[in-house]
Amino acid sequence: MTIQEISNNIIDEFACYEEWLDKYAYIIELGKDCPVIDEKDKTESNLIKGCQSRVWLSCEHRDGKLWFKADSDAVITKGIISLLIRVLNGQSPQDILDADLHFIDAIGLKEHLSPTRSNGLTSMVKQMKMYALAYTVSK
Repeated sequence: MTIQEISNNIIDEFACYEEWLDKYAYIIELGKDCPVIDEKDKTESNLIKGCQSRVWLSCEHRDGKLWFKADSDAVITKGIISLLIRVLNGQSPQDILDADLHFIDAIGLKEHLSPTRSNGLTSMVKQMKMYALAYTVSK
């Protein structure tokens, strides 16, 4: 599936919930399906700077695609990073760089996060795009 198709699926899923408490519960539930980073990869270099919580992100380049794994010490943050992974996992570095992650605004995520969590979300997206840039440049 393309980034756009996955994003649209997420928008449809969130449309089923009217209350933000239900959306938060769904985000937390999604975190349980997050591809979990290996303990050995929970290093300072994999820690995303700018997040209120501790979030580790690793990336592997296989067959021209990027594959992410992550973990966080906060359940809501783990759910947020799992959403991003769901959209960007298995995509080419160029597609990730070009991605318009409109689903974030479409589901109202940024506006319902605290300012520090919203900054963390921005940092997560930035880090994932930095991995994509690194693999694009290293071709």
